[in-house]
Amino acid sequence: MFVLINGAFGVGKSTVARKLRFLLPRSAIFDPELVGFILQPIPSRRISDFQDLASWRRLTVVGARCAGAVRTPIIIPMAISNSAYLDEVRAGLAKSGRPVLHFCLTAPIEVVRERLTARGESHDDPAWSWVHRRAAECCQAHQASAFATHVPTDKRSPMRIATQLAALILTHRSPGRG
Repeated sequence: MFVLINGAFGVGKSTVARKLRFLLPRSAIFDPELVGFILQPIPSRRISDFQDLASWRRLTVVGARCAGAVRTPIIIPMAISNSAYLDEVRAGLAKSGRPVLHFCLTAPIEVVRERLTARGESHDDPAWSWVHRRAAECCQAHQASAFATHVPTDKRSPMRIATQLAALILTHRSPGRG
C-alpha cells in the first residue's frame, strides 16, 4: 500500500509521516524531496520547482515502488499542488497493483506561515519568498476536490492527525476492502 500525505509547505506532512510510521509496523517513509535534491543541480535544467520535471515524477514512482517491495505501507510526504502531477504519481503507483491512498493535510495560510516561521524560514533567507509563495499556492490549490481526502491540521496535534490516518489506513486494509 502507498499512503500519499500531501499538503502545503509547513502544514506538517513530515511530522505527521514520522508519527504515522511509528503507528504502522513495517511501514517506511519515502521522501520524494530527496529525488528532487538530486535532480535540481543538473545545469541544463532551469526550473523553479523540481516537480515540473517529468523525471522527478517518474523517479518518485520508481523509488516508492522499490521501497514497497520490502516494506509496506510506504508513506510518501509531498507538496504537490498540480492535479495532473498528482494524477501521474498516483497512476504510476497504482500500476503496482497495490492500493494508493491520498490524504491532503490542510490549514489556513496564516497557520502555515506561522509554522514556516517557527521552523526557521527567515525573512532574511532568499528562499523565504519562494517557500511562502508556494505554500500559499498549495493552500489555494488543495481546496479542490482533486486533493481530497482533506485532513485539517490546525488546532490538532501531529499525533492526533497520525492516529486518525492510521485508523483510516487500517480500515482500508481490513478483509473485504480493496
